[in-house]
Amino acid sequence: MSATPRNTGYTEQTTNTSTDTSTNTSTDTSTDTDTDTGTGTGTGIDRPVERTVGSRPGVHYPGKLGWRISSLPAPLYLVLAALVLIAAITGNLPDSMVSGFATTILLGGFFIWLGNLIPVIRDFGLPTVLCTFAPATLAFFGLVPTNLIAVVQNFVEGYGFLDFFVVGIIAGSILGMPRTLLLKAGPRFAVPLVGCLTSTFLLVGLLGFLTGFGFIDAILFIAAPIMAGGLGVGALPMSEMYASKTGGSSDTFMGDLLSAVVVANVVCILIAGFYNGLGKRKKQLFVGFNGHGELLRIKGRSDELALPPKRDSSSYIALGKGLLIAGALFILGNLIAVYLPALHPYAWTIIAAAAVKIFGLLPKDVEDSTADWGDFIGAVLVPALLVGVSLTYIEIGDVLNSLGNPLFILLTISTVIISTLTSGALGWMVKFNFVEASITPGLVMADTGGSGDVSVLSAANRMHLMPFAALTNRLGGALVLFVTSLIVPFLA
Repeated sequence: MSATPRNTGYTEQTTNTSTDTSTNTSTDTSTDTDTDTGTGTGTGIDRPVERTVGSRPGVHYPGKLGWRISSLPAPLYLVLAALVLIAAITGNLPDSMVSGFATTILLGGFFIWLGNLIPVIRDFGLPTVLCTFAPATLAFFGLVPTNLIAVVQNFVEGYGFLDFFVVGIIAGSILGMPRTLLLKAGPRFAVPLVGCLTSTFLLVGLLGFLTGFGFIDAILFIAAPIMAGGLGVGALPMSEMYASKTGGSSDTFMGDLLSAVVVANVVCILIAGFYNGLGKRKKQLFVGFNGHGELLRIKGRSDELALPPKRDSSSYIALGKGLLIAGALFILGNLIAVYLPALHPYAWTIIAAAAVKIFGLLPKDVEDSTADWGDFIGAVLVPALLVGVSLTYIEIGDVLNSLGNPLFILLTISTVIISTLTSGALGWMVKFNFVEASITPGLVMADTGGSGDVSVLSAANRMHLMPFAALTNRLGGALVLFVTSLIVPFLA
């Protein structure tokens, strides 16, 4: 069953009617009419897979969850969690990919639920923070069974869950973008996006040099993971890049990188709230300072930057095609890296995906399927990935050392401020309003992506800018990862 684009955004599907007439040549002829009202009455491969149920576009987004944990009724969740815990305590949790999925999804769902219990603070990224640091903290105090830790670590590293996640996001983001938008990216929008990235890297690097932190270290360990617009294409793949260059382990870098991203996300939300407060005062500090939600100071050109509405539903077969394309692009990226090792395989995967999109090498339905797969990964598996990364890579001692370093905090806050101000200034020069341009791409590039975008735009009271935030994450995240791969060879 093919998915049909609709213009309702993230809403529940209402009514979708399809008629399938099939003839069995041996014994009977049957006609089956299936009406899907969004409650799952379809069957088999013809059953549509809805993008979401309700208004939450992902399980990790902030919001009241009631007594549903990991999208399950609490009693059922407790039974499943107890089953995994008993198996782990007795040393009988199977070391397999299946166990890895079950364990990380259950743990991630719990910390998302726990973080969402606290009003206000949940909007500042508490659920994501808990997923990122709580498992590692519990392990640090010896409160996690060693069998469970071993299974999760092998799941993330041995079975390649990190690659599975990152490649799905990369392929889906690039192939899901309109070709014209990828080529032009809205000439005006490209100026603040590329400009704030360049200026932030250079200025933070200079600040790192002047303070003794180091020019390259300030870029790679502070600016780059923050500016990637999300963990999936930021701290996680970057730690792999750095480990590959130094011959070390990813966990050597993960604590610092994730700490920078989390602190930056909080700063982004605070600045967004400040902008919202300024807007309520209705004061213009200069011409084009605050558009009160309007991005452009000129009329009639916003269509150049428009992203198409997300599709309300996909299908099982479409998701399977998306998984195949993402995997094939990853293999291609690794193959090229064997003969051209100057760039990391992730960078070559990005280049390959962009080339496939620009030259139209795939049918439209296959591109859409890959985008659906990327959306599925981003909507469902973020908490699982964060839990896996927490138990595999994060050493709480290293994190505490980072957060206790005033220079680290200074560079992190400076990265967000520089990104915000330069994006606003460059956007203003090409006829954007300063506040709106400093929010997206500025703040959006520096938050945690996904749930971070929701938190920032909510705090700024500009949720309607979400399409531009999506554009920022897609283009900006891939660009940051690519540029970072160019700088990694200079890492000592």
